[in-house]
Formats: sequence, C-alpha cells, structure tokens
Amino acid sequence: MRDILRSTDPTLIAFAEAMLAGEGIAAFVLDVHMSTLEGGIGARPRRLAVADDDAEAARAVLRDLGIEPHEG
Repeated sequence: MRDILRSTDPTLIAFAEAMLAGEGIAAFVLDVHMSTLEGGIGARPRRLAVADDDAEAARAVLRDLGIEPHEG
C-alpha cells in the first residue's frame, strides 16, 4: 500500500476516493477515526492509500484533477 494523498479536509479525501473509483482504482482511507482521539480539531491528516501497482496511475489521476499527490 502507498499513501497518495494526505489531507485534513475530509471532503477532498472523499472526492479523490470517488474519482479514483471511477478510474477503477481501489483506494482506502486511513486514519478516519483519529478525530475522535484528538477531539475533532482536524490536526491529524487522513491518508488515502492504494495498492503499490496502482500508485503511479492514482497520482496521475490526482494531478489531472489539480490535486497535488503525496510522493512518499
């Protein structure tokens, strides 16, 4: 699994996940429940991850949408 996006904006994560699904790329949202631990202040970003084989294609989709992907 590779992180391709990190954001404290849950709508951006949901949008990116939906767009990737539309391209046939399965994405998984990590750290969804961290807001419970931090009191809902949004200090910890959620991460969007894809399979290693899909990472480059997913990053290309995000770039096409004007979203800067995480390169880690």
